[in-house]
Amino acid sequence: MGGRLGFLKWVLLIRVLGCCVEGLGVNWGTMANHKLPPKTIVRMLKDNGIQKVKLFDADQSTMGALAGTGIEVMVAIPNDQLSAMGDYKRAQKWVQRNVTRYNFDGGVTIKYVAVGNEPFLSSYNGSFLNVTLPALQNIQNALNAAGLGESIKATVPLNADVYNSPSNSSYPSAGRFRSDINGLMTEIVQFLSKNNAPFTVNIYPFLSLYGNADFPFDYAFFDGASNPLLDAGTGIQYHNVFDANFDTLVSSLKAVGFGDMPILVGEVGWPTDGDKNANAANAYRFYNGLLPRLAGNKGTPLRPGFIEVYLFSFLDENGKSIAPGNFERHWGIFGYDGQPKFAIDLSGQGQNKLLVGAQDVQYLPQKWCMFNPNAKDLSKLADNINYACTFSDCTSLGYGSSCNNLDANGNASYAFNMYFQVQDQDELACNFQGLATITSQNLSQGTCNFIVQIASSSSTPSFAASFVSLLASMALLFTALLL
Repeated sequence: MGGRLGFLKWVLLIRVLGCCVEGLGVNWGTMANHKLPPKTIVRMLKDNGIQKVKLFDADQSTMGALAGTGIEVMVAIPNDQLSAMGDYKRAQKWVQRNVTRYNFDGGVTIKYVAVGNEPFLSSYNGSFLNVTLPALQNIQNALNAAGLGESIKATVPLNADVYNSPSNSSYPSAGRFRSDINGLMTEIVQFLSKNNAPFTVNIYPFLSLYGNADFPFDYAFFDGASNPLLDAGTGIQYHNVFDANFDTLVSSLKAVGFGDMPILVGEVGWPTDGDKNANAANAYRFYNGLLPRLAGNKGTPLRPGFIEVYLFSFLDENGKSIAPGNFERHWGIFGYDGQPKFAIDLSGQGQNKLLVGAQDVQYLPQKWCMFNPNAKDLSKLADNINYACTFSDCTSLGYGSSCNNLDANGNASYAFNMYFQVQDQDELACNFQGLATITSQNLSQGTCNFIVQIASSSSTPSFAASFVSLLASMALLFTALLL
């Protein structure tokens, strides 16, 4: 009997490990006006074999849902808190409140603290240049002082624009950190190395394509480009921009004396709407190339082997800023309601183990808001559409997007319905000065989905989450007494 039980445990272990690329992580963002309950998302993570998750804050309800799961977590300090972390005592309090309090048996398995998120983007005009390194130092030193520094590392997720990106005139072997921040980047790398922490980078082949009309389309994917980039310095041929970008970072690190530093890819993915190249077919092509490479531990020409990767992202977020582009709200491999967008195999090994969607999702009633065909005065239609889109998400109506082919009435209906759903189907939210009316007929057509929003989750925490919160608060109090 004991032998049979042991065999069954081994089979179960194989199934669990085989359901996902080893060490694969995902980004869990929460910028949405209707969120799935954290416990539902945690179940999705487990059902899909996801072993690591990267957060953008340290929200208590999220952390409570992750407690006891064994899922490795990267918690985060938003950019607007970096300045405050320049005060060591405030950094200590942040660590106590968001790390130490969860460090107990049955708590949260925190592995990293993300200090900021892409703080050196050129578009920030240097706003965070003087506060990021002090924050990084204080957070890691506070982790060390709390006795957690060996197991939890502070890192800074950085955009690939901190180093010279590959192009026809700049080869991966010539990679260097941006001249305006080279000194600062060197200091950051030195501190990371001293504490055995990884360099975290976000790489987006989609953005290379989006930002350059002349960028070779196939070079953004992993199934071979007709004209590979030949690195004149090494003789290496690069068949995709991910490898070239990653190796540019490897060369940049080597140039400042840290060529062997561990590199963690904090974000990589492909959006499914909001741009002519953002669709499910291209996303499928991208992931269907990326995941087998990760599963095979192929690495890149300058850094072969295992790469720790966090897909961006797990779920769509309809509350994100669209300043970079309409696609920002469509990065998820799952939609707003936790349902898979396309059939990808997370094992990367052809096991046909496809995405498992959210269970027991509660939706609002099957009602939609549409343009009123009997409306007489259309003089204010444009103003009302603009209002609806300002307070909801109309990014799918843009050029090349999934709802780009609707007629004028369809555009109005889409905008009105999105606002109606955001407002939890309040009847008063489907009037628009007599231009709209409620219907029970699903208005979806072709690739354009007229959604029914999920029901807002209760603000009352579950008993389990409340219990974890209580234990965490007790742990925090106990820690404070010891200081």
